[in-house]
Amino acid sequence: MKPATTLRPERERCADCLIRHRAVCSHCGPAELEFLDAIKSYRTFKPGEEITAMGQETDFLGSVVNGVVSLSRILADGRRQMVGLLFPSDFIGRPMRAQAPFDAIAVTDVKLCIFSRPRFEALLRDTPSLESRLLEMTLDELDAARDWMVLLGRKTAREKMASFFLLVARRLAAVARAELRDGVELELPLTREDMADFLGLTIETVSRQISALRKAGAIELTDARHMRIPDIAALAEIAGDDDDGGMID
Repeated sequence: MKPATTLRPERERCADCLIRHRAVCSHCGPAELEFLDAIKSYRTFKPGEEITAMGQETDFLGSVVNGVVSLSRILADGRRQMVGLLFPSDFIGRPMRAQAPFDAIAVTDVKLCIFSRPRFEALLRDTPSLESRLLEMTLDELDAARDWMVLLGRKTAREKMASFFLLVARRLAAVARAELRDGVELELPLTREDMADFLGLTIETVSRQISALRKAGAIELTDARHMRIPDIAALAEIAGDDDDGGMID
């Protein structure tokens, strides 16, 4: 694992954190937040840096504060399969299990709020609000994984691309506590090669479908990594979703 910078800003309090409304600590009271303040620290990672390695023991757990993290596994033949993305407020690591189930790699510049595994696990046992929020996040992650199974197994290439763009737009809007509106602009965290890996497509197919969505007016490209969605409902229809993110009956 590559070394990362460890930070501990004196004035960055849990109560003032920009992701607190969605993070694992969102249900904690003042006393619990004060304890978390005392045991937390920060680490930063550059794009491409390894955060955890599958099968290796990790001594920390935490939340993504800034940036995007990819979760992946190496197959027996050496191919890498991306299985998920973590956005700001998402939890990284698994309590009560020291070995990392996936490779976690920084896709962009990443900042993590981290806790010592033993101290966090002890707090988790004694703090019902923390335990209930972690369970809630785990169930949300399970629902998302099931939705992704539908996407990978049943959706067309165009529906996959539209779904991915909506996923990024919805997650970034949720973190910013903003309503997802027509005309939203976003920076894509993945390259086209990474998108192909994530969606189970070839790079050529990704490029063709992006061009097709652009020609249809569903997206507008500023450059390779920046885009605008002029009509959220229209893109959701192409994706096979309703405007809340659910599947259309």
